[in-house]
Amino acid sequence: MTPRLADLPQLSGQVEGIGAEPLMHAKDTHTGERFTENLAVPDGTDQNGQHRNALEFVFDWIRRHSPGVEIVAAGHRIVHGGDHYSGPVVLSPDAVSTLETLIPLAPLHQPHNLRAIKSLFSLMPEVRQVGCFDTSFHRTRHPVAARFPLPRALFDEGIKRYGFHGLSYEFVARQLPALLGDEKARGGIVVAHLGNGASMCALRDGLSRDTSMGFTAVDGIMMGTRTGSIDPGVMLHLIEQKGMDAKALSNLVYKQSGLLGVSGISQDMRALLESDEVAAKEAIELFCYRAACMIGQLTMAAGGFEALVFTGGIGEHAAPIRARIAEWLEWTGVRLYPAANDRHATRIHAKDSKVEVLVVPTNEEWMIAHHTVNLLGLG
Repeated sequence: MTPRLADLPQLSGQVEGIGAEPLMHAKDTHTGERFTENLAVPDGTDQNGQHRNALEFVFDWIRRHSPGVEIVAAGHRIVHGGDHYSGPVVLSPDAVSTLETLIPLAPLHQPHNLRAIKSLFSLMPEVRQVGCFDTSFHRTRHPVAARFPLPRALFDEGIKRYGFHGLSYEFVARQLPALLGDEKARGGIVVAHLGNGASMCALRDGLSRDTSMGFTAVDGIMMGTRTGSIDPGVMLHLIEQKGMDAKALSNLVYKQSGLLGVSGISQDMRALLESDEVAAKEAIELFCYRAACMIGQLTMAAGGFEALVFTGGIGEHAAPIRARIAEWLEWTGVRLYPAANDRHATRIHAKDSKVEVLVVPTNEEWMIAHHTVNLLGLG
């Protein structure tokens, strides 16, 4: 199902800076009017309280801006569903308790996802909540793609490759028949979700066949502050020779590496593209090289290479990154049309390209709303 005009939200927005100086940005989609408001946070408020405070502010703002609007349901993106959930579910306190056991697998995201849910249980207990999982879309992968070459007992305990960004890939996959035609959309396609968090997915028949992220969202390609795949021997070396403990290693692979670590300047690709520093150029080149290597790997899992799709903040907006990745992939027959790439057109491949190359904006919020409406029978 492709979004229609009627599916667009009346209001959209976000709260940023929770835990520091929170701001709410909102937009009335119908009038185009934009709003920015400061959130007052009482001194000494803990993280749970900060999330509750933010939600309370948002709901109050909606009532003031759109009197008479009734909130009947809330949909949530939850990064990790583990083996427990293969699709969207109506959330309960028991379900949240189960999802809390997965926090060690997604420490950057899962706690924040769950705080919002628990705050809403308290603020509006009558509102039904639906959880949509980034791991669910990848349940169709080749069975072997879920395994690590570790003892079977560990696999049975849940140490396996799950994959993430599933809501983004699901949305993009729904757009491809209209863009490529039904037959080509069922072929081998690689989708590159490139942003501060970055991953890729091999599609066949519109389904996930493999993906770059694995047991956690730190695996795969290089990201803003995350390493991506790294020789586990490096971790052993840092433990044995540098005396690093689990907390130090976690900070290293999640928060101090990637574009930030290699450049020593920033995790923001925009800042690196504007920089003349050699280290910035090296970070960009490594990002593009690792991305192209992963695309090559995933074409095998997809069983072909009919199309390459860029999405995510970097994928949608950084033309030089798309161009450099395409240069690495020239051996596959990928050719870009520079003018189309520079203006961020939907189709950016040259006429003689053997592979179609698209830029498709993702919309995880629409996907969550779609699942919530369907699951609760609100349509």
